[in-house]
Amino acid sequence: MADETTGISDATDTLVKDAAAEAGAAKRSAADTIREEAGKFTSQAADRARAFAGEGKDKATSALDEVAKMMKNAAEDVDSKLGEDYGRYARSAADGISNFAESLRGKDVDDLLAGATDFVKKSPVIAVGTAAAVGFVLARLIKSGIDAAADAGEPKSKPDA
Repeated sequence: MADETTGISDATDTLVKDAAAEAGAAKRSAADTIREEAGKFTSQAADRARAFAGEGKDKATSALDEVAKMMKNAAEDVDSKLGEDYGRYARSAADGISNFAESLRGKDVDDLLAGATDFVKKSPVIAVGTAAAVGFVLARLIKSGIDAAADAGEPKSKPDA
């Protein structure tokens, strides 16, 4: 009877060890699968972020080109109303904006991100101040857009006769 108990005990120990080994392998396999899926997801997210950044860069350069055109057109009006010296300043500013748009258009999104990262590392105070200023301007623009939409939706009151 003692031999049977020892045999059962040995078999139980073997089953427990085998189950533990299988559980460990399954745990490692699940962890590997999670890591692989997380890597794929991270890669997809990075690709999408680059695509959105590229679209944003294209929109920004187009907007800068439009601003430069408007300034060049305004320079002619400034020439006639205020003098050629002031018109020259307006044309110079328009040329600067055009040059900036061209340099922006010629850079890769990754290069722009690396440059921004370096700037933030070198001048964190300026970066935070700039972010606050841009946030303030965006908040004001959004608020004015919401106010304009609300005003457009209100019915006009009739004057009392």
